[in-house]
Amino acid sequence: MTGSVSTVASGLVGLAGTGGAAAIGLAMLRRPRPYLPGSHALLDPGRRDPLGDALRRGYGSASVAIQAGPDGRPLVHGRPVGRLLLRPLLERARRRGGRVHHGPTPPFGLVLELSPAVPVRDLLGCLREEVAPHAGLVTHAVDGRVVPGAVTVLVSGTPEVREVLAADPGRLLFADGTFDDLGAAEAPAALVPMVSEHWSWRFGWDGEEPIPAEERYLLHELVRQAHEDGRRVRLFGVPHRTRRIRAACWAELAAAGVDLIGDANLPALARYLRTARRPKRPVVAPRPT
Repeated sequence: MTGSVSTVASGLVGLAGTGGAAAIGLAMLRRPRPYLPGSHALLDPGRRDPLGDALRRGYGSASVAIQAGPDGRPLVHGRPVGRLLLRPLLERARRRGGRVHHGPTPPFGLVLELSPAVPVRDLLGCLREEVAPHAGLVTHAVDGRVVPGAVTVLVSGTPEVREVLAADPGRLLFADGTFDDLGAAEAPAALVPMVSEHWSWRFGWDGEEPIPAEERYLLHELVRQAHEDGRRVRLFGVPHRTRRIRAACWAELAAAGVDLIGDANLPALARYLRTARRPKRPVVAPRPT
């Protein structure tokens, strides 16, 4: 009888140990990681908390597709952008003394990607209303001079986005551009502080063989021009067929000086960026107009 009791007790201890280990493992997964330079999260709008996982992993910027609701207000998968993303992000920055992540990190970039055929002027007006109560925490423009904040809110979409934002002297929102905006008088860095493109829009390299010399030159030259303009560069959508191909593509982006590497596979990109050696570069500050 004593042996039976001892066996049962040992089993319970073993189960408790297993449960404890599982709890510790879960806590470790959910523990916030340090800031991850060069990282950009392509958020899944269908997730309950699309931004939470990216922040816990230390991502320094993120993008998500938005639509216009029946009242013209911006939505992410049917949920208000303000309640889902803007207010939690800005309240986090407020609690941390004006930074989304601890330490002297660049502003967190939140890129809102407009779906086609949205009423741009009305939607941008609604976004400005959401951001205005937190004006002290967001990057803003004063007399053509950009004043960095904890969060920079950028909007991508049609040229109409730039037209509407350019007409706002107290700008709280900025345009996310493309490499076509480099050197364009109508798209100064104080209005378009970042250029973003999907890899396949301009490059054909699939990561299987070494990158062609002409494509490598083009990549480096575009990044150089963007930095001379005072803009950051975000590239995303590299080929994903294997881990080796993914890593080879990310390595080329890092070597070219791309400021933000974007991907929807947040764990994989985070692992790569935490282990890869990236060249240190100063934060690119937009030139005043």
